[in-house]
Amino acid sequence: MTKEGSEGEDARRADDIEDAGEETGGSVVVEERGAVAAERRGALLFVRLERPAKRNALTRAMLERLGEIFARVAARRDLRAVVLSGAGPDFCAGTDIRELEGMDERAALDKARRGQEVCDRVELCGTPVVAAVQGAAAGGGCELALACHLRVAAAGARFQLPEARLGVVPAYGGTQRLARAVGSARALAAMIAGEEIGAEEALRLGLVNRVVREDRLTAEAESLARSIAETAAPLAARACLEAVTRGARLPLEEALRLEAELFARLFSTEDVREGTRAFLEKRRPVFKGK
Repeated sequence: MTKEGSEGEDARRADDIEDAGEETGGSVVVEERGAVAAERRGALLFVRLERPAKRNALTRAMLERLGEIFARVAARRDLRAVVLSGAGPDFCAGTDIRELEGMDERAALDKARRGQEVCDRVELCGTPVVAAVQGAAAGGGCELALACHLRVAAAGARFQLPEARLGVVPAYGGTQRLARAVGSARALAAMIAGEEIGAEEALRLGLVNRVVREDRLTAEAESLARSIAETAAPLAARACLEAVTRGARLPLEEALRLEAELFARLFSTEDVREGTRAFLEKRRPVFKGK
């Protein structure tokens, strides 16, 4: 596909976030499909896994739907934050094991690459994504949460990578993201010794930003998302995400070069002028994302 064709497709996908739904009291509700629902509320998008009877175990259709949603998010500039959650008592219990039965090496490689692609779309979408995690975030569910930029956990949340019990390894990026988040020793203990990471330990390790009562989880995740929307200039928030997520994939010298380039690029925007003027005038800035 040409660059022009790709950009046109992204634009159509971005429009779908708004156009696929209908206005309902200030919210734009996007169709529920592939057991994943999305709802637009102003500058925030709420994405929810909707398969509680199966503990939100990820199917191929759910991964495809998530990939579509976050491709659309990446193409928009009016969204300020996304909240990703799971319906029912668990965030996500992992991949639907039934889809692994009878899989050969080639099919397994395709599945791993698809899962990694979806998690990459979440991590690299350019809009802050807050995971609201309750109950189990296991296997692919843990990997999906790890791809989010910020995480709020209910007190009973558990982060698990138990794939070795099935004779395989985490394959949606978990071996890399968890090790980079908590260190290789703790990550390996989770993978090969079955030592799950509870909410309080996750907070100590910096894996989650907040631990809250379960009945406060949705409200706290939304509060964090709204804090982002109300505090950070939109273009600066995107630049911070790019510096951290892309920089983590680069050697230090290249990552520092990226940081400097992003810093310089923002000085061509209206928002940086507004931000500095507002600071000097001791008033709240009004950012336009321009």
